[in-house]
Formats: sequence, structure tokens, C-alpha cells
Amino acid sequence: MDTSNPAVFVNAELLRMYMGRKVRTVIQVIRVDGGNNSVIGKSTDGRELVVKGSPPRSLTTFVEVIGIADSNQSIVAEKWTNFGDSFDSNNYNQLSILANGEYKHLFI
Repeated sequence: MDTSNPAVFVNAELLRMYMGRKVRTVIQVIRVDGGNNSVIGKSTDGRELVVKGSPPRSLTTFVEVIGIADSNQSIVAEKWTNFGDSFDSNNYNQLSILANGEYKHLFI
């Protein structure tokens, strides 16, 4: 396992803190924009995110994305992982908050 460049757990609100860095998040897929080679999704904090890059042919409702924070509302994906059609967004959102707060040292 390569730990030299860990992906930080984020939601849409936290994304702005990590511009140009590797991040990981889970989105609820809203739509695929094939023309722009991107996926529009809802972050675990309810905000919209754009994930750029070639998604897998088959996407489930919830997808984890690891990639580079491109802007405060977009990520350039390096890896996509289907998380199924049922997912507790609130728990992941709380994890993101903890991973960027008091317990940050446990995650990075």
C-alpha cells in the first residue's frame, strides 16, 4: 500500500481546502454527462459535485471517487468504485468531518 500521497476524506464543503491534492469522496450519481466526460453527483453534505474523467460503463447510485481536487466543486477522478444503491450518506459525511478535525492525525 502506497502511503506517500494519501487521499483525504472530503465532502463538497471541505473540498476547497484541498485544491490540487488527492481526495476521496462518495457521491450519489445524479446524471452522466457523456459530452463533457463527467458525472454530476450529490455529495454526502447535499451539495452538487462534478467528477471529471471516464467513469466505468456501469455506475451504481453511490460511487466513491479518488482523484485530484480541481476546483471547489470538481474532482478529476483517478479511481471509481461502485458502492451500490443503498448507502448511509450521513455517516460518511460525519467521517469526513472527523477526518478533517480533531482526529485528523488518525487519517493522514
